Amino acid sequence: MKCPFCGDPNTQVTDTRENEDGDVVRRRRRCVKCDKRFTTYERIDLKMPHIVKRNGNRTEFDHAKLAGSMKLALRKRPVTIEAIDAAVDRIEARLLSLGEQEVPSEKIGELVMKELKKLDKVAYIRFASVYRNFADVDEFSEVIREVQARPRRGKAGKADPDPEHDLFGR
Repeated sequence: MKCPFCGDPNTQVTDTRENEDGDVVRRRRRCVKCDKRFTTYERIDLKMPHIVKRNGNRTEFDHAKLAGSMKLALRKRPVTIEAIDAAVDRIEARLLSLGEQEVPSEKIGELVMKELKKLDKVAYIRFASVYRNFADVDEFSEVIREVQARPRRGKAGKADPDPEHDLFGR
């Protein structure tokens, strides 16, 4: 590791510590030439796939953008930051597990909708209304019915509205 003060490539590690999660290693170093001390951090550098947008443009995956869009949908909803972060982590893990160099933006949208549906039904509908670009009220109503539908016990294929999660307060 090159010294940031004098540029000499000869440095010694004086202390090494891992963070609580074990995914970052902190190293204290000392330059052999100028005797100054500095800290370096090592972390895993996973290569996220590039995103192919609907218009064909390609862009790098942006963790902050993904988290921001989910937080926007979950704004003023009773969902913790920890739950949102865990959902974003699951989406990223899924993208990495695909092993693809490029992923269509539609795939990410579907993964976000799946996570939002588990976290909060209202946030799911908010996101779906923008993501699917509803043309009329009927499309909006269909998504609400989908969220409210719950399979009846004993009758395959039939669904009952869930009174506990009725979005219209009925």
